[in-house]
Amino acid sequence: MDLHTHTRFSDGIGNIRDNIAEAERKGLKIVGISDHAHFFTPHLLNSYLALMDQTKKESEITVMAGIEANILPEGVDINGDFRKKLDYVIASVHLYFDPGRYDEYLELIKLAIQDENIDIIGHFGNVFPYVGYPSIEEYKEIVELAEEYGKAFEISSRYRVPELDFIKLCIQKGVKLAFASDAHRPGDVGNISWSLKAFKKAGGKREDLLFSELL
Repeated sequence: MDLHTHTRFSDGIGNIRDNIAEAERKGLKIVGISDHAHFFTPHLLNSYLALMDQTKKESEITVMAGIEANILPEGVDINGDFRKKLDYVIASVHLYFDPGRYDEYLELIKLAIQDENIDIIGHFGNVFPYVGYPSIEEYKEIVELAEEYGKAFEISSRYRVPELDFIKLCIQKGVKLAFASDAHRPGDVGNISWSLKAFKKAGGKREDLLFSELL
């Protein structure tokens, strides 16, 4: 699976059919289109969803309509009406933090985990090399909160996160995981080898994956 791909509907360079064709070529069973929420007007969202519905019928594999929302200090930039039209929502932090302030990042992640409109936390930990790493106890707190609220984490091949210890904690607690290329051009769709390698190294099995029933 690859649940994190972008198209011209946001900051990607290909179209939806290009991404799906690449996913089919690489032998994926599930591909998700997850363009950035802040690019969408109501009219553009309707066009996006209409095209997604059409391509779902045409495709040889499972195609899912998603969105990547932004986690902001005031909350995630997606509402319930928006969410109802989608198969899933990824929420990611796209902000900068001062060195040493990983705690501010973790507070935003907790905010998103408790948001009922969110399904997956995107590229968790990509800021840690710049702002510092949490302790294992802080990791456990995040995973336990995700377990409580039924949230999943993506394993991002683009950013090579989360850390192996975090992935292992998710598996131990039954927190679902998803593979993600974070592709912004069609040729990168399905480039999930790092995700798969990390998942296997952590002891993951098919049932540990989100949407495993479709694999």
